[in-house]
Amino acid sequence: MKRPIPCDVISDDSSDAENDGEEDGVFDPQQHQQFFNQHELELDSPEMITKTAEMYQNYMQELPIPSLRGSVIPCSSWMELGRSMKQLYGQPLHYLTNIILKRWDQLRTGTENQHQPLDLIIHPSKAEATIWLVEEVHRKTSSHLHIAQLWISDPMHQRFVDGIVPELCTPNS
Repeated sequence: MKRPIPCDVISDDSSDAENDGEEDGVFDPQQHQQFFNQHELELDSPEMITKTAEMYQNYMQELPIPSLRGSVIPCSSWMELGRSMKQLYGQPLHYLTNIILKRWDQLRTGTENQHQPLDLIIHPSKAEATIWLVEEVHRKTSSHLHIAQLWISDPMHQRFVDGIVPELCTPNS
């Protein structure tokens, strides 16, 4: 089983010949726009959404899950905890993780503890660890085709795609 490696230890010189112009298969907004211009696709066409989902998933796979997590983050909801984690670690959460956090908050509606802060129900460290575990599953195992299907069916999907773009570790840095 692979474990996260610190950025300065990563040295992968392999290259993928079939990455459709993506450097190391990483989502690059400029390359995304070049692809759009070259293929003259409508921005919301199924082909463009599928290509965007593929680049997005490749990008998310490149992000390491933070291994040093010692903070206790107070929170009143799952979505609030997710926002705090994004700020603290400077990383986006996967689209599918954001959807799950929203649903977890919705599941609390109608319960006797729906108005209690989440950190009084579940220890903040456990809640954070749960989100990172779900995040790892989404980053490493999600199909871009499934993501594309979800995006096609939800024209407002961008609400759950984070804009945080951290610098990825490269062998030359």
